[in-house]
Formats: sequence, structure tokens, C-alpha cells
Amino acid sequence: MPTPRTAVEPRRWTLHGLNNGWLFKSTVRGVSVLPRSVSYAIGYAGTWIAWRVMPQTNQALADNLRAVFPGETSGQLRRRALTTYRAYALDTIDFLRTLAPEYGAPNAQFTIPETTVALFRELAKDGRGFLLVTGHYGNWEVGSALMKALDLPLTVVAMPEADGEVNEIRREIRDRLGTDTLEVRQSMDTALQIRRRLAEGRSIALLMDRHLGRDRIEVEFLGRRTWFLRTPAVLARLSGAPMVPCFIERLGPGRFYAEAEAPIYVDAAGDRDATIRQATQQFAAKLEARVRAHPEYWYHFYRYWDAQSDAYAPDQY
Repeated sequence: MPTPRTAVEPRRWTLHGLNNGWLFKSTVRGVSVLPRSVSYAIGYAGTWIAWRVMPQTNQALADNLRAVFPGETSGQLRRRALTTYRAYALDTIDFLRTLAPEYGAPNAQFTIPETTVALFRELAKDGRGFLLVTGHYGNWEVGSALMKALDLPLTVVAMPEADGEVNEIRREIRDRLGTDTLEVRQSMDTALQIRRRLAEGRSIALLMDRHLGRDRIEVEFLGRRTWFLRTPAVLARLSGAPMVPCFIERLGPGRFYAEAEAPIYVDAAGDRDATIRQATQQFAAKLEARVRAHPEYWYHFYRYWDAQSDAYAPDQY
């Protein structure tokens, strides 16, 4: 008989040292009063300390990055972890500064291809909604400022943060940016609420590269068997709304490149499981290309594939 595997608690996704309430609140206070350059300098110093005192997280990042750099040594991959820490810190600071100074008007600057703007306008015509899909890559949170700048209503579907204080701060910033937050597992009718918002002409933002329990579908990602979230493709099939892969990458202090790729439609007439898997695989391929180009922007501070295989292997159900 196979040896039973120990289940891993999925809520520990966000319980890394860079995302606890005390540190996050301190960052919010500092960002609101300090010049950007000083916030960056503190972020650089703080992440270097984190890199020195968080060996388990370093090893987890190294294990994840091995899928992108299979020929590198463990030491080389752990050094890459520092680059990821620093990218995450700068992205967090820039997200918090989208409302600075004194949390007034959004001040993030975006470089957006004309094709992306035209696509959003076309999809939003006649009060239609669409699904904005991305991964834990780049500064997805600053997407609230992007959609406000384009005057397009946005709902973010989010898993509540493990730390309640962090969750409230993130939600408050979204509220100030005019973004509606819909927390999963807080209501029995989440799917119905999403469909209602689509009917109201809102864009719905979802992260697809972490599944939630049985809400999963298998894809190939970075050459490995991986579980992605199934719900976005299911919603696309039921509603007729397309999934639009969108990625936001940092260009410099307070400046971002935001690009949407071709919409992914799910054929409602075809085999349900096959069409849902095909659409999710299309998104996985788009995300993989981004991660290979900028692996430092891929933010999973735990062993990504280990958590999947241990906690959610099919034979566990």
C-alpha cells in the first residue's frame, strides 16, 4: 500500500513573514509619510534581512524556480529568491502608494498598448461584462487603479487573507479605488453573485494559478502537472463572457506596463470538461510565457507543487 501523505493546510499560502499584520501595517504607515525612495530603501534592507532569516521560504522559492531554471544549483536558485523578495516588496509599496499622498487620488502611471484599451472598450460595449484572469504574477492588485483610470467597473474575487488586518487594509484600498471585493467562501452563492455582476457590465478579476479544494482542473504548467482554478472557465462557459488574460508588470517607480491578451472563449456546445480544460490550458500557457520572461514576478512563497500534490492529490477524495 502507498504511504499516506500528510495533508498541507491550504490557508498557509499567505502566512509567510512578508505578509503578517504588523509588518503590513508598518509598511502602510511608512509609505503614507515617507518619500518613495526611502520606502524602497527600507524595502531593500528589509527583504535582505528576510532572505537571511527565512531559510525555509528561500528553499520553497528555489524549488518553485527550479521549473524555470532546471540547470541551476540550489545555491543559485536561493540567490534568485532575494530578487523575488525585492520585486514583491516594491510591488507592495507601489500598490500602497496608488492612493498616496494621504491616500487621495490614484497616482499610478500605466503604459497600456492601444490594442488593450480597444479590447476593453469593445468587450464593455452594451453593458457587457468579462472575466479578467491572471495569476500571482506582477502587481495584480494595482489593477484596481488601472480599471479606475479606464473608467471601467471592476469586481475582485479574492480569497480572504490569513491575517485579518492585512485583509482589511487591502479591501479598504480597493474600496477607495472604487473596486468591489467579493470574498470566496463567505457566501453560498458566490457564483450567482459573479454572474449578476457580469450582467451589470462589470469586469470580474480572478487569480487562476491556485485552486481551492475541489475547485480545480489539471493543466501543464512549466513542464509540470499542475492544478489551476476551474471556476473561471466554468463561468465563461455558462455566461458566454470571455476570459481575458491580463498581466501588470513594473516598469519603474510607480510605473507599470499593463497588457491584455486575446480573449479566451469557452465553447458551450462542446464537451463540458474538455472545453473547460482547453480554456484553462490556454491561460496556463499565457502565464507560463510571462513567468519564463520575468520569474522574479511570480509570487508563491511556499512549495507550490508540493502543496498541490500533498493536500489535493486526486486519491485524497
